[in-house]
Amino acid sequence: DFPDKSLREVLFLREPSEMLEKWEGHKLTKEEAKDISGVTTVRWNGDFNKVFHHMMVMGGVSSVFLNTNEHYRSSVVVETRDARFINWCKATYPLHRYERVAPIMAHLRSVKQKREIELMQDACNITEKGFRRVLGFVKPGVMEYEIEAEYLHEFVRNRSRGFAYDPIIASGANNCVLHYVENNKQCKAGDLILLDVAAEYANYSSDLTRTIPVSGKFTKRQKEVYNSVLRVMRAAYKLLSPYTNFFAYQKEVEKVMQEELLKLKLISKADIQKQTGEGPAFRKYFYHGTSHMIGLDVHDVGDMHSNMALGSVWTVEPGIYIQEEGFGIRLENNVVIQKKGVLDLMKNIPIEAEEIEDLMNR
Repeated sequence: DFPDKSLREVLFLREPSEMLEKWEGHKLTKEEAKDISGVTTVRWNGDFNKVFHHMMVMGGVSSVFLNTNEHYRSSVVVETRDARFINWCKATYPLHRYERVAPIMAHLRSVKQKREIELMQDACNITEKGFRRVLGFVKPGVMEYEIEAEYLHEFVRNRSRGFAYDPIIASGANNCVLHYVENNKQCKAGDLILLDVAAEYANYSSDLTRTIPVSGKFTKRQKEVYNSVLRVMRAAYKLLSPYTNFFAYQKEVEKVMQEELLKLKLISKADIQKQTGEGPAFRKYFYHGTSHMIGLDVHDVGDMHSNMALGSVWTVEPGIYIQEEGFGIRLENNVVIQKKGVLDLMKNIPIEAEEIEDLMNR
């Protein structure tokens, strides 16, 4: 820790001015920033270089932890502000030792505090309102973008800033396209709509997927597949605990999925016997992971190789996609890892096929 306790935690702010207030409105004073953040030392951005230099050359500092985007889904192709700052630090203070802050942040962010879980529950509750509204809106002939608009209106009117991620409203054969975001097709009678849509609230994400019938009623085959996906989802819940390894968990879910695909006659025992490790039979119909961490990002950071942490929040989202039959089904909820079982943040959002049919036909 830095010897000067007042510099162990510093918040830098843009300095207010009369002109800035005319263009952008009120900016926080130092006292307001202290009250809101809890950080006692607040300085203006213009003081940064002076304060940083003092900290780098005084107090015996030898190691400096710097940030860069190490998210496993990131693809950085241009120089970022973080990269420019790292290069400046190394050029200005070449004899210091530089370390990665990402592992520390990943550890801190993987376990949610009580207040964080409350905010995520708020996001899930807003998402529920949007989904229930859409159940009463969908009918043959509606456009996918009209459904998107219904969601957005309901989210914003409940104090969300909007979608937690690009909404997926995929009708018909586009059920089978994992990241279909065009949302520009007409929803036709007899088809399904896969709705991967959720709200953010206070910077925290939710992530919901439901699959519903355009006409308000599933066909026999659609319901068979739907209930298979739901059984896999519930089996996955039972596998989740603070002692669960993510990769072992995925393998166990795949075993359950394999059995469901056999029941649906989508694969055969002969297919399983001749499968390879690189090309398992189930992969034709289930071609993504079951879970990812969620929090400040919809795909949040964390250590995927350690056991699932007590208090971490995960999605559970199995799916079966049958391209030759022109439809796919995915279901997804968000759960908190507890000592025993999980806390389902979306337990109140309709998921049973019969309940969805009932709500759509009221």
